[in-house]
Amino acid sequence: MADPLVSVIIPNYNYGNSIGRCVDAALDQTYRPIEVIVVDDHSTDDSLAIARQRAVTVLRTARNSGVAVARNMGAAAARGEILFFVDSDVALRPDAIETAVAELRAHPEYGAVCGIYEDEPLIRDSVVEQCRVLQAYCWRMASLGEVSFLFSSLTAIPRRVFDEVGPFNPRLRQTEEVDYGQRMSTRYQIRVTDAVRGWHDDDDKLLPLMRKLFRRARLRVPLFARRRRFAKGFESASRSLAALAALGVLASLPLVVLSPWALLATGALLAGMLAGDAAMYRYVLRRRGAGFLTVFTAVAFATNVAISTGIAVGVLQWLVSGRFRRLYDAQWPSTAVPAAPTATGTPA
Repeated sequence: MADPLVSVIIPNYNYGNSIGRCVDAALDQTYRPIEVIVVDDHSTDDSLAIARQRAVTVLRTARNSGVAVARNMGAAAARGEILFFVDSDVALRPDAIETAVAELRAHPEYGAVCGIYEDEPLIRDSVVEQCRVLQAYCWRMASLGEVSFLFSSLTAIPRRVFDEVGPFNPRLRQTEEVDYGQRMSTRYQIRVTDAVRGWHDDDDKLLPLMRKLFRRARLRVPLFARRRRFAKGFESASRSLAALAALGVLASLPLVVLSPWALLATGALLAGMLAGDAAMYRYVLRRRGAGFLTVFTAVAFATNVAISTGIAVGVLQWLVSGRFRRLYDAQWPSTAVPAAPTATGTPA
C-alpha cells in the first residue's frame, strides 16, 4: 500500500520571526510524500515574503479573518489523505509527520493525533517565555491519551474525518480548536502523544500572555456551560481549582493588613494552587533548580490569575448575554467557508 499524501497546512499572521523555521522544518520531514501549504491571513510584516521564498504553495485570505478561516482555506486547497495542521510559530521534529501517520494508520478509530511542545522554546527571548513553555509542556504531558479538545497547532487529521466533522467555525477567531474538539470527540477519539513533537515560539512578555489567557478562558465559558463537565485531559478539575486558588490569594491579600489570621487563609490558598499542579512544579524543580522554580511560580501565579479572572468575567457575561451563550452554536453561513482556490498549488 502506497504511503498517503500528507498536506501540511500552516496558517500565518505576522509570524515573520518564526515562519521560516516552521516551513523549513515541515519540508525537512523524514516522511514522504508531503505538500506544504502556507495560508497567510493578510500579514502586515515580512512573513508572507519569507514564505514565498520557499518551495511551498502560498495562499492568502481576502482579508484578515482569523486562524479558523485560514485553516479552512488550506484544507480546501489540500490534496492529501491526511491533513497536518501546524501553526507558524511551531517547528516540527523531523519525524513528527512520520510518527503521526503511523499512529493514524494503526488506529482508524482516531479522529486526530495531536502532538506536544518541547520543554525548550523555539526562540529563547525571555525568562517569561521559558516559564510559559515549561508550563505548556507539563500541561500537555499530563494530557497524554484520549482528550475531548484539539491541539490544532500541531495535529494530524484524516481527510475523511475532517470532511465528516466539517470545517473550523469561521466565526471564532479564538478557541476554535476547543469547539472543533468538542464536535470531533462525539464521533472519534482524539489522542495526544508525546511521540509527535515540535518547538514552540511562545509569548515572551507577561502582560500580553495574561491578556491572551484571559480572553481564551472567558470565551470557553459558553462551551463549559453547555458541556457541564470538565474536559478530558488539559482542563482538569484540579488545574481549574488551582487557578481559582490563585485568584483567592490575590483577593485575600488586602485582608492581611486587617487581621494576621487572614495570612493563614492566604497561605492555604497558595498551597492549594501549588497542590493543584504539583507534578508541574516538581518537574520544573528537577529540570531547572530551585532558583528558577521561584521565578516560574510567580509566572504561573500570574497566568492562573488571568485564567480564573477570565472565567469569572465569562460567567457574568454568560448570565446577561444570550448572544454570548450562543457563541458555539454550530450554524454559520456557508459563504464564510472559503472554497478551494482555482489554481491549487500555484503560489499567491
